[in-house]
Amino acid sequence: MPAVVLVGAQWGDEGKGKATDLLGGDVDYVVRYQGGNNAGHTVVIGEEKYALHLLPTGVLSPDVIPVIGNGVVIDPGVLLSEMDALQERGISCDRLLISANAHLIMPHHKALDKVTERYLGKARIGTTGRGIGPAYADKVARMGVRVQDLLDPGILKQKIEVALTEKNQVLTKVYNRRGIDPERTLEEYLGYAERLKPHIADTSLVLCRALDEGKTVLLEGGQGTLLDIDHGTYPFVTSSSPTAGGACAGSGIPPTRLTRIIGIIKAYTTRVGSGPFPTELLDEQGEWLRATGHEYGTTTGRNRRCGWFDAVIARYAVRINGLTDLFLTKLDVLSGLERIPVCVAYDVDGVRHDELPMTQTEFHHAKPIYEELPGWQEDITGAKTFEDLPPNAQAYVRALEEMCGAPISAIGVGPERDQTLTLRPLL
Repeated sequence: MPAVVLVGAQWGDEGKGKATDLLGGDVDYVVRYQGGNNAGHTVVIGEEKYALHLLPTGVLSPDVIPVIGNGVVIDPGVLLSEMDALQERGISCDRLLISANAHLIMPHHKALDKVTERYLGKARIGTTGRGIGPAYADKVARMGVRVQDLLDPGILKQKIEVALTEKNQVLTKVYNRRGIDPERTLEEYLGYAERLKPHIADTSLVLCRALDEGKTVLLEGGQGTLLDIDHGTYPFVTSSSPTAGGACAGSGIPPTRLTRIIGIIKAYTTRVGSGPFPTELLDEQGEWLRATGHEYGTTTGRNRRCGWFDAVIARYAVRINGLTDLFLTKLDVLSGLERIPVCVAYDVDGVRHDELPMTQTEFHHAKPIYEELPGWQEDITGAKTFEDLPPNAQAYVRALEEMCGAPISAIGVGPERDQTLTLRPLL
């Protein structure tokens, strides 16, 4: 039975929450497979708006089991606060499962994230300061604290003491900051253990058995393809793998079980944080896109950098992820424009590039080559079918489809749950 992956096909913030929520009623499990509370999904249901940071979007569907996979790094305080906030709004989190192998964000991770960013100055990456990168770094260095360690106070105490023996030296002697008390940290995290214990599970086993039983599993990533640690615009990337390959590593589901890979792509382009962005608009058009599209980070509230659609990175995302479908979001934001520029290639020092340049230097020097498509003036937020769209809006969608090299199977024409046009079934 299907294991379907939803991935961001740009720099994140493409509207994955809307796509996950749309499919949530037709699946049995929704799995978050990477990232931490540096990513967020916004879902609008009727008059209610939900901003999710660690919890999988499936938590909003009463018949879905939400799963936090082993590839996620978890700040337990943030997770419990998010669960409490949903409980207060009548959304149960009792079904939540958390991988015993997921890593925990510790106080020293957050402290180091903030001081190192300040120390880098103009060379900073633009992290959210939530300890994500340092937590992944300790995971790779085999110094991490995992969710399962919450179940063994002795192991937890030992791991905290070992970590802080080194980290406190760095904080105090390199950055002139106060060290972190290991006893206080242990007490804090044992408190989290009491509440999280009922949710901890061998989620890889649970998910593989569910697929054997004919259940449908939806895997959702945070961020996007161009922020992937291997395949993104390094070093201005996240610390994990939001791409489809990361879905397997971060969930424990083997690649042979994946049946569909859906890329979420915005009708224009945005990114948050530092790094190259060829189609970025630093003028009133960029401000118009930001204001009209409400382009502010779900988790951070930061202004998103805005630009026209970039078909070069879209083709790259299709190739890297093996996308079988595209879900185009925020088409309604472009209503009212006379002409809509689309980046079809780059000019790098006089040489045309139809594909993503190989080196960081080339990409930093890339200038967009635009083609202009006719716009439309009509309000499309009430459209129920593709045929309801104005002819120029239909032509814009078909042009993007051809440029990207994958079929557009769904289109978002507004923020609410029912403002989506389905061109072909996604499950």
